Amino acid sequence: MNDIPKDPPAPEAPPFDGPEDDEEDAFPGVELDLGQEDSGPASLARGAAVIKSFWRHAPNGPGVYRMFAQDGEVLYVGKARSIKKRVASYTKPEQQSVRIARMIAQTASMVFVSTETEAEALLLEANFIKQMKPRYNVLLRDDKSFPYILISGDHEAPQLLKHRGARTGKGNYFGPFANVGAVHRTLNALQRAFLLRTCSDSYYENRTRPCLLYQIKRCAAPCTGEISLDDYSQLVGETRDFLSGRSRAIRHRLAAEMGEAAEDLAFEKAARLRDRIAALSAIQGEQSINPKSIPEADVFAVAEEAGQFCIEVFFFRTYQNWGNRAYFPRADRSLGPAEVLDAFLAQFYLERPAPRLVLLSHDIESHDALCEALSVRSGRRIAVGAPKRGEKRELVENAMRNAREALSRKLADTATQEKLLGALASAFGVDHPIRRVEVYDNSHIMGTNAIGAMIVAGADGFVKNQYRTFNIKSTNLTPGDDYAMMREVLGRRFARLAEKDYSVPAPDATAAFPDRPDLVLVDGGRGQFEEARKIFAELGIEGIRLAAIAKGPDRNAGRETFFVEGREPFRLAPRDPALYFVQRLRDEAHRFAIGTHRAKRKKEFVKSPLDEIPGIGPARKRALLNAFGTAKGVAGAGLTDLEKAPGVNAATAKIVYDFFHEVDRN
Repeated sequence: MNDIPKDPPAPEAPPFDGPEDDEEDAFPGVELDLGQEDSGPASLARGAAVIKSFWRHAPNGPGVYRMFAQDGEVLYVGKARSIKKRVASYTKPEQQSVRIARMIAQTASMVFVSTETEAEALLLEANFIKQMKPRYNVLLRDDKSFPYILISGDHEAPQLLKHRGARTGKGNYFGPFANVGAVHRTLNALQRAFLLRTCSDSYYENRTRPCLLYQIKRCAAPCTGEISLDDYSQLVGETRDFLSGRSRAIRHRLAAEMGEAAEDLAFEKAARLRDRIAALSAIQGEQSINPKSIPEADVFAVAEEAGQFCIEVFFFRTYQNWGNRAYFPRADRSLGPAEVLDAFLAQFYLERPAPRLVLLSHDIESHDALCEALSVRSGRRIAVGAPKRGEKRELVENAMRNAREALSRKLADTATQEKLLGALASAFGVDHPIRRVEVYDNSHIMGTNAIGAMIVAGADGFVKNQYRTFNIKSTNLTPGDDYAMMREVLGRRFARLAEKDYSVPAPDATAAFPDRPDLVLVDGGRGQFEEARKIFAELGIEGIRLAAIAKGPDRNAGRETFFVEGREPFRLAPRDPALYFVQRLRDEAHRFAIGTHRAKRKKEFVKSPLDEIPGIGPARKRALLNAFGTAKGVAGAGLTDLEKAPGVNAATAKIVYDFFHEVDRN
């Protein structure tokens, strides 16, 4: 099999003012006027005719196809064992579901990519879906990497630490864990059980006496020789064995050593061994429903209710349950659970390693292709299936129970959030359901490190992947001018929206989270409100309700004054649910703005003049600081001294010397 492409570049959408160059006769008698996005008979006929014209030139083998709207938007990405046969099914829209018919009606062009096998097509489809986020595909909305536990392998005294991201460093990786909390709990217990260090290498090298972790029996202190490196290596080996599933042998050995120490009246040693055994028991006690016959597996179960889907994933490694996570993929209501799970799996494993066994609650259509693709990428045989009996089935049923419970909680939370959004719409005079709220706040100290912050909320609560920060770029504003800062932030944000046409909402507007707000809240009084009104008027923004929140004497005392266009300033009743909701939104915006400002300010504190020298990267910066101690020392060094510094060549020395002496001359 050829190498499967991992991250192909996102292709440009084809032109839509006519047929492609090699298909000049592809549209006989067909007018590509898709200005109206509906699924009526005329639009269906046009879309089917377009698809049929591309079907004539579709490849017979496996591959991926993409369907484009008239404006270039990618509507759908699909894979097929035979592209030609799959595309042929779209030429008969009367046999399709409402969702597919709607997609056909909007199709203005198609692009095909052939692959060697269906497995390659499966992974390429997942790549395209991740990059393009098509409207009609099932979308995995949370693609963050999972945390691992790493025992480093590039130091005489290996470090025990949490790791997230690419596994490129030397050492042993254990995981994945479902969340950071599970990693922290396990790390704490491992510290008590095996006494491995968790400090950084630089901290380790500079210790002259044991730190507090040694005093509270969380570290063996190899940094100061409290334990020999040979004995420390034995602890490292025991930790690897435990995380690899050989925990029973370790516990038996520690129990035997504890008994021997007690017989020799070495009670302090026996007590330390007792504490280590207790820590091991705590780790295993926290791992519920541990399988007895399955060393490693990922378990997936999908639940459906009220047109919403939840996929619960459990991770089992070394015969232990390492946690679970619930996903709520964006999917059309017309799809079945098996279809959603099928589309979800390829995206899930696109950048994640797969275990030897993948257990599913439903049989999926892409079973063979998924097995082949995962096996090729991992270099070992990966089994995928929906078990019918035994312990494997019990694990799937447990995951299914958790999926149903998670979905029920999600629906209940959504219902509550929708009630709050309804109260917000009533309070601020929004005449339609609110789907997206944006709240803006600024943060600075006397105008320095000024930033603007935007937080977003919807029916699912705070939508943190939509949060944005704005570095204040204007050079002509007075430091600390909040009005000018708000004007810049809103101008940059809504200038982008003003370029989009929202006059005709998407037919599936209920499926995707909108990028246009229904309500905008500005943290400030009448001044900020008037500046926001001016920006909206200049950009021609209409149909978005604008309001400002002036803080009361006490932040949460219910004395906030609200400014809304067309109304006199008003207050909400002290116990109005809308008031509490607005306070939560405002406080979240304030928290986000303050946190971002502090991070920026902290970065400025540690900024070095060496950072401003063009061509000086981290390695050369480190070499200069090692040679001269400080940036001031580098600035005062002569050209000859700079040339003699280890790791600095003559050209670099000249650049550094000229930089500082140009500054002096100015």
